[in-house]
Amino acid sequence: MSDLTAQSVIAKLRQRQTPGRDALAWFAQGLADGTVSDAQAGAFAMAVCLNGLGDVGRVALTMAMRDSGTVLSWSLAGPVLDKHSTGGVGDCVSLVLAPALAACGAFVPMISGRGLGHTGGTLDKLESIPGLSTQHTAEQFRKIVTKTGCAIVGASADVAPADKRLYAVRDVTSTVESMDLITASILSKKLAAGLDGLVLDVKMGSGAFMKDLKSAQELAEALTKTANAAGCRTTAVISDMSQPLVPSLGNALEVAEAMRTLTGPGKGAMVDICAALGGVLLANAKLADDVQSGAEAIVGAIRDGRAAERFGQMVAAMGGPLQFTENWGRFLPEATVIREVTAKQTGYISAINGEVLGLAVVALGGGRRVETDKINPAVGFSDIVRLGAKVTRGQPLGVVHAGRPDKADAAEFELRKAITISAGAAVTPPDLIVERIG
Repeated sequence: MSDLTAQSVIAKLRQRQTPGRDALAWFAQGLADGTVSDAQAGAFAMAVCLNGLGDVGRVALTMAMRDSGTVLSWSLAGPVLDKHSTGGVGDCVSLVLAPALAACGAFVPMISGRGLGHTGGTLDKLESIPGLSTQHTAEQFRKIVTKTGCAIVGASADVAPADKRLYAVRDVTSTVESMDLITASILSKKLAAGLDGLVLDVKMGSGAFMKDLKSAQELAEALTKTANAAGCRTTAVISDMSQPLVPSLGNALEVAEAMRTLTGPGKGAMVDICAALGGVLLANAKLADDVQSGAEAIVGAIRDGRAAERFGQMVAAMGGPLQFTENWGRFLPEATVIREVTAKQTGYISAINGEVLGLAVVALGGGRRVETDKINPAVGFSDIVRLGAKVTRGQPLGVVHAGRPDKADAAEFELRKAITISAGAAVTPPDLIVERIG
């Protein structure tokens, strides 16, 4: 491979030829160690974005980026499983599914991210719990997973460093949308966790990055084909995001929704999607006879409190309060300004623009416009009306949680803009689970 150069790899891509596995491995290592310059990384990203890699090249790049840093291996008493979501609003599934899977005999070393665009980040949500840290050494990560069955942490610097470098370049070169680069980015980090099985929650709708079924199917196909070819048994579930998954957006507010699910009667959209995703994982890992019995096992773990117990153990092991599960309402921060927003007309909720709501949370301070922004964990929206509901003039559409009155004013305007009230017949919300692939 001594004759390989960044220029030769880029030239091959420019000529619509796919570089070989060794060439892509060399380039990924160059991204990780700095041999490849920012200009060369940008040219590579643009060439892939314009000309693609094909199935074989996509797998090769994914594995090369995975192998650019540490790849974990495990010796545990059960299968090592994980879930990844392509991003949506009001999506706090990981906080419920990870401990539910652990309660069913799996081990879940979940490497998660922060907010991206209009979608919230699992790490930001968890860090609204006082004292909890999502940054742990590899040794600490192993200890938490072994002890509690699950841990949700940020990627360390030595996990898929090629992806970290390439992602930063893609963000400033308008190459984020490449299907090949999206796939390699997502899977390189997940596969570095040493998984036996993975389920992908591919979101579709106004609150997701993929707005239509065709785009969601294409991404689901690319992800499942690549992950399975890389040796990790993977299934994708396409789920609806035409409205927020739970009626709250914002870090602490979504943790509260997760806790209501974990400590409540075990019903609702959160339980349904956890069952759909977890059922697939448990069946694929032979912890359940089939998807249906796996789904029932997940629901059972939520309803009987075992999932909540595991979540509490994880929180404590990651530095959070010892009695968080029992007293979560005491620990979560509250906003300075809490304001109810009411309907100005009578009708049915016919559309909810999740992207508008998500960006409004960012503007409130619940997300980042640049990496150095400090997050206010208490802000966001709660009690958002559901798609298809009938409202009369003066009835609540939702509640704004803000740090200042002027921020609340702007958020109220965005909430009204995001919700469409129609005078016609009631709208039937789409099915939550659209399709299963792989």
